[in-house]
Amino acid sequence: MANPAKNTICLWYDRDAEEAARFYASTFPDSSVGAVHRAPGDFPSGKEGDVLTVEFTVLGIPCLGLNGGPAFRHTEAFSFQVATADQAETDRYWNAIVGNGGQESACGWCRDKWGLSWQITPIALTTAITDPDRAAARRAFDAMMEMTKIDVAAIEAARRG
Repeated sequence: MANPAKNTICLWYDRDAEEAARFYASTFPDSSVGAVHRAPGDFPSGKEGDVLTVEFTVLGIPCLGLNGGPAFRHTEAFSFQVATADQAETDRYWNAIVGNGGQESACGWCRDKWGLSWQITPIALTTAITDPDRAAARRAFDAMMEMTKIDVAAIEAARRG
């Protein structure tokens, strides 16, 4: 058995950790579902034999999904930020998340159907808003502030002025 990761992100779900992990594994490269562990006894939000935890990887990041019940919800205080190469990749991930019961938000943020926040961030956006030409960076930033899903061509046009 391989040694577990030294640091793993633990994500709390009501009862759908395995479904979420399987969705992430089918949506993103370098993602997979590992072990699914069942509860050895009853617990506050479930019974013996229910899925308690799921080991999975999202874009190379080790995670543990915990079916902890409805006590805690995801917030924007935690998000996965996914750097995308182009508009097609941006669209693919955005549409997969939003189109699978998720919700659009602002400035490249969206939530999946389990409430987990994702930033689908084209590399072109990061490059534009960190441009050493502060006026170009500001134009790109102002354009981003008006968007839900990031439009790479519009960001690049704003950057150019």
